[in-house]
This record gives sequence, C-alpha cells and structure tokens, in this order.
Amino acid sequence: MKEVANLPNIQSAKKRVKVIATKTMRNKAINSDLKTNIKKANAAIETGDNSAEAVKTAIKKIDKAAAKGVLHKNTAARKKSALAKKLNAKEA
Repeated sequence: MKEVANLPNIQSAKKRVKVIATKTMRNKAINSDLKTNIKKANAAIETGDNSAEAVKTAIKKIDKAAAKGVLHKNTAARKKSALAKKLNAKEA
C-alpha cells in the first residue's frame, strides 16, 4: 500500500484508504491488460495475421472493463467501434 502523508484517525476513513488502494490496483491491472490487448489487436490488423481473433479478444476485454466500471459504457462502445472499423477497412 502506498504511503499516505496525513493518515486519518477515524476508523471508517482508515478503511476507505485501504479500500481505495485495493480498487486502484485492480483498476490499474484491468486498464493495463485492456491497453495491451487493444495494441495487440491493432498490430494484428496491420499485419493481417489472425486479426479477427485478436479483435474478438480485445472487444471481450473492453466489455469486461466496462462491466467492472473501469470504462464508461460509451467509451467502451467507441473503442469497440474503432477496432471494428479498422478491421473492416483492412478486410475490404
């Protein structure tokens, strides 16, 4: 857990610090995995090898991130649309 400069004295506030630290770590992990999968999908689209499968995996990760509240649903829709658009443009 990251050091906090002025640690709270109240019990509920102490718990919030711990809970926020845990949730921040979870969100960072999900976000990092999401970005990696999107980059892999974009690279697969550029090279053309197994791009449909890579995009499918990336879209699944985007949906999971939106379901967990890491991404807003409109942001998720925009990212999925951009991937699908790139894939369709490359295949056409």
